[in-house]
Amino acid sequence: MNFLLPFIAVILGAGAAMLFKSSAASRMKLLLAFSGAFLLSSVASEFLPEIYENGDHNMGIYLIAGVFLQIILEFFSKGAEHGHLHIHKESKQFPYLLFISLCLHALLEGMPLQENSGMVYGIAIHKIPIAFIFASFLMNSAMAKWKAVVILLLFAVMSPLGSLLAGELAFFESYMTPIKAIVAGIVLHVSTTLILESSEAHKFNLAKIVVMLIAAILGFLV
Repeated sequence: MNFLLPFIAVILGAGAAMLFKSSAASRMKLLLAFSGAFLLSSVASEFLPEIYENGDHNMGIYLIAGVFLQIILEFFSKGAEHGHLHIHKESKQFPYLLFISLCLHALLEGMPLQENSGMVYGIAIHKIPIAFIFASFLMNSAMAKWKAVVILLLFAVMSPLGSLLAGELAFFESYMTPIKAIVAGIVLHVSTTLILESSEAHKFNLAKIVVMLIAAILGFLV
């Protein structure tokens, strides 16, 4: 399931973009708020205790490095991790830097998932709106549909590939705690941004508050 769920989530998000197009965009805002609260709760209950269980305070360096790494990635991904894409739809040139950034983000966040069953649900939920936004962009571009499908499939396999590499290669296994700290920083930045950006004019409506509370509770329970 740790390998399959992130892949299935991308397929679901891309499928929603192809079937419902813009009509599903408004529903994605609640899903973004849910995924942000779920991820934040999961990091607090799983990643952070594991990172500091040996009392190594140097892990904080990797945690902050993960935050800044995500900031750099978002410079190229144009905010797709937050459910929106700041890029001109009229552009006929494929955004290679955006695609590479999204793939690197997915690859890194997939690495700790082979041993974190709870965290995989948060990552999977988070991937649905990302895939929706990315697929919507590809479908509205001048790109051939079969190329768009291939690109989406490549993106879908990134997190499972990260889990596979971390589980099979001794190099990644020996540095798994620092990797977890980096991924925790990445997820902390993404989750808090999702929560803040889910509000309009910095005002939370009741539905989003309820959704985020449910998500935060589920993140601790799963």
